[in-house]
Amino acid sequence: MTEKMMMPKADKLMAVKGMNDLLPPDSAAVEWLEHKVRALMARYAYRNIRTPIVERTPLFVRGLGEVTDIVEKEMYCFEDRLNGDALALRPEATAGVVRAAIEHAMLYDGPKRLYYLGPMFRHERPQKGRYRQFDQIGAEALGFSGAEVDAELILMAAALWHEIGISDVRLEINSLGQPVERLAHRQALVAYFEQHQAVLDEDARRRLYNNPLRILDTKNPHLQDIVEAAPQLLDFLGTDSLTHFQTLKSILEANGVAYRVNPRLVRGMDYYNLTVFEFVTDRLGSQGTVCAGGRYDYLFEQLGGKPSPAVGWALGVDRVLDLARACGFAPVNPVPDAYVIVADVAAMPMVLSVLQNVRALGVTVQMHTSTAEGMGSMKSQFKRADSSGARFALVFGADEVSSQQVTIKPLRFAGATQTTYPLADLASWVPNLQSGV
Repeated sequence: MTEKMMMPKADKLMAVKGMNDLLPPDSAAVEWLEHKVRALMARYAYRNIRTPIVERTPLFVRGLGEVTDIVEKEMYCFEDRLNGDALALRPEATAGVVRAAIEHAMLYDGPKRLYYLGPMFRHERPQKGRYRQFDQIGAEALGFSGAEVDAELILMAAALWHEIGISDVRLEINSLGQPVERLAHRQALVAYFEQHQAVLDEDARRRLYNNPLRILDTKNPHLQDIVEAAPQLLDFLGTDSLTHFQTLKSILEANGVAYRVNPRLVRGMDYYNLTVFEFVTDRLGSQGTVCAGGRYDYLFEQLGGKPSPAVGWALGVDRVLDLARACGFAPVNPVPDAYVIVADVAAMPMVLSVLQNVRALGVTVQMHTSTAEGMGSMKSQFKRADSSGARFALVFGADEVSSQQVTIKPLRFAGATQTTYPLADLASWVPNLQSGV
């Protein structure tokens, strides 16, 4: 028995549950969305920021709140084996962006408009549109206090829906007021829910005295009637908070953006104040929120920085693409402009030199590769060229190689004829590959 036959079979390694591989053509859809976002952010003068995936755990405990679901149940936390630091995979990006702004004194010369793209991590039950590793795209306006910036962010999100063909989405807004107003509302909430304590579920009873506002965000259907009758925060807002909210509504109305005031909209993080909002849809079942955000004027101070107003939003890439598909978007797998067919492997050094120059001029080229038996027949190579989706075949046969030429054969144009061009004059034929002529 040989050594190879005696080796034990290794266990098959799989991806972690809820952390999925992104394969073509789905990866092309993500790239398409990211391209749209980058162009949109540039038009609104938002600049890219990239923060670490791993942060110190206290950043999220202080930033998000100790009694939030994310901190209590969903964070991936671990200890650094070298120095014992408590670390966590980031469950969201806003706290990290603010930490970076404080650490690098980013606001010393004025407010900043920023955006980010990247993976987040939450340990929860995986389901469609809700995974343990998921990509988010977000925008943060740091150092701005006016309601017009709240409106700018909402208008930017609405512009994105138009850009990517999403129509079945609606905007819900609310105001959480300021801390003193929330305190008065909190006292009224506690008194109200104490009267119904017998029917509260475990989460609601646990939050009753720690964070009663989060009870309003319950998904328990048995509590909906009680929640609907609870005191509303809007009734506790002072003049400044109401003016801020009215300014936001006026700007949205002036721009034709429909909205619904949802007094039960509270969001899941403790750092919000004044404006909160969500874009929601009925097309994705229980995972109906595709973009959400709001104002967080006290987060800088909570994380040890100088008080600075701020507002932002984040969207889930998976949910947005699911909704785009539901609205008719079909991701297209990118195909090369040209597929290269080579008769003799001995010609490959020359062919590769030509292809480098062709690619440098912006043409996407897929090269046929050799096997132990050689390049394969021309017929089999043309079959590969056709299945690649390329519009043209670049043919380097024996005659072309000996005469320093290339034959361009159209693959997708009925009635088009092939043409031979000199390799020394790339500029005369490379534009044809890009334009489809």
